[in-house]
Amino acid sequence: MRKRSLLAATTLAALIGSTALAVPSYADTDRPIPLSDAGDTVVDGVHQHIFLADRYQNRIVVTDATGTYTGTITGLPQVRDLELSPDGNTLYAALYGADKIVAIDTATLGQTAEYPTGAGTMPSSVSYADGKLWFGYGDQWESGLGVVDLTAETPKVTLDLAAGHDFASPPKLYADPDNPGTLLALDAGISSGPIIVYDISSGTPVIRVTEDKGGFYKDAALTPDGQNVVVAGPGTRALTEYRLSDLAQVRTYPVKDQPETVAIAPDGTVAATVLDTDDIGDTYVFTNGPAKPSVRNVSHSWMPWGAHAISWSADGAKLFVQTDPGSNAKLHRIDRPRTYEATLTVNAPTTAARAKSLKVTGRLTSGLALPAGTPLKVTRTDMESPKGKSLGTRPLGTGGAFSFTDTPQSGGRVTYTVTYEGDAAHTSAKAADSVAVSRAKPVLKINNSGKVYAYGKDVRFTAHLGTTYKNRTVEIWADPFGGDKPNKRVKTGRVNSHGDLSVVLDLRRDTKVTARFKGDSRYLAASATSTVGAKVSVSTSVSNHYRAKSAWGHTYYFFHKTRNPLITTKMPYYPARAQKFEFEVYYQGRWYPGDPAYFRLGTGGVSKVTITGNHGQDVGWRFRVRSSYINGSSGDSVNSTTYGAWKYFTFTD
Repeated sequence: MRKRSLLAATTLAALIGSTALAVPSYADTDRPIPLSDAGDTVVDGVHQHIFLADRYQNRIVVTDATGTYTGTITGLPQVRDLELSPDGNTLYAALYGADKIVAIDTATLGQTAEYPTGAGTMPSSVSYADGKLWFGYGDQWESGLGVVDLTAETPKVTLDLAAGHDFASPPKLYADPDNPGTLLALDAGISSGPIIVYDISSGTPVIRVTEDKGGFYKDAALTPDGQNVVVAGPGTRALTEYRLSDLAQVRTYPVKDQPETVAIAPDGTVAATVLDTDDIGDTYVFTNGPAKPSVRNVSHSWMPWGAHAISWSADGAKLFVQTDPGSNAKLHRIDRPRTYEATLTVNAPTTAARAKSLKVTGRLTSGLALPAGTPLKVTRTDMESPKGKSLGTRPLGTGGAFSFTDTPQSGGRVTYTVTYEGDAAHTSAKAADSVAVSRAKPVLKINNSGKVYAYGKDVRFTAHLGTTYKNRTVEIWADPFGGDKPNKRVKTGRVNSHGDLSVVLDLRRDTKVTARFKGDSRYLAASATSTVGAKVSVSTSVSNHYRAKSAWGHTYYFFHKTRNPLITTKMPYYPARAQKFEFEVYYQGRWYPGDPAYFRLGTGGVSKVTITGNHGQDVGWRFRVRSSYINGSSGDSVNSTTYGAWKYFTFTD
């Protein structure tokens, strides 16, 4: 059941060597896969496939060599275990729910053969060795070892080949072409279950050596030469390597939790996943045996249990880990599995004064500690150097700590970025932190605030900017009252030698005029506002009179008592705008007001009011009227209150 790469060992060594020298950027990638329940995983280096058994959905999920999902092979009841032929052309699958083993063409992904193993056998593991398919089958104490002889003209199935051993559960099987005549069986379902090495050179298994190593084995992988095996379990703190010739313990690989699955690359690199109950990292990689600390790459939210969930790419350069089986299943690809991940932290002060020294500290950590003196590149990014300015290198101190001082001449947000470029054993790392450096507050003013002007008056507004560093540009914005007129930039330019910038505006509404300075590296941004009023234009005309002449100090309009005065008012239109119409009568030296009324303007800004009544009673009396715009009462608030001129009239017989 060993997943074997077809790459020659020398080619692999050259590939790994060049990758390490190039020190590419560290990258992990999660690819979604439709996997409801994880089972076995096989990597096909010939056709660039990864096959993943999905026992609950009765199928095999297929991805390409990058881990990207490409399709499924369906109709495989409770598929459990997968095995690739030595030439990579055939994938064998043990179908627990169909009592058979099937062969699948790895080029076409179509089924090419099936080998029934007998009613109720429930095969759950399969391993190719010496031209035969060896399989574990059964349930609990009714388990056994069987074989499909593919060398026969008609493949033959033989059961009950355990050679006297009474299996407590279906054995997990492992074999390797580099160690012919040898089959490894793990009796994994019981604490006293042994590891059994069979001699199969005669075609009939004979126990060569067996020994109880604690049982409850989760997974195992053979070393590249097929001479040793690394077993996940029993126990909670170690992967254990045994020599197949005598099952003597060779070494252990320490992990922090119960090991769940193991895979070995063609160059001997051991990778494993653990239960990770403390969430401290579930993926371990031992590049040089247990002599160096493991490379712990990542911690996932959920690792599958009871599955071979970790596999090397065919060339041994990348590592694939199944995570989160179910609706969020992923195939996690680790691009530099032999490289220790370096982690950088940078801490700058929260605030600092410009042109004053500040101190930046940090730490560079890794599973394989870096020596003091390791160079770190430092870059400062600020308003003067938005693309970053190199501050040279700083040495790593003892214990992975580092610090440096700097005196920023630019205010605002200043960011210090520290970069470790990595080496053959460590990934690159980068981190940054920012400090808010103080800037001075500039003087910025704009004139005319509070003034009220006639409708359509051309008014000069002047912004004045005091001392700054480099930026001498000011913007002037005009925001007329009313939702239909946008705030608009009306001028941008450098102030003159006196610090002034002016613009002339044609005022037709109340307007907020704003001067804006965007700041520079030593002075803050600033704004100043000037709100001014603009009256409306009001014209009032009188119609239906028979004469107009100067009388009583004003121009009077004379009406026959049979005619109604028509008063026409015109002012700028605005939706829902109304004019205030006032009517007064003169008596014994005083003008007495009547009740004012508001009349809506038409869309052309015109309002016509006819004064009706029994004008025979008005003969000899003096009257006056006027039309006005009252801010807030005339239906809107976009102009300043404006009173029209009085119009005087009287009636005659």
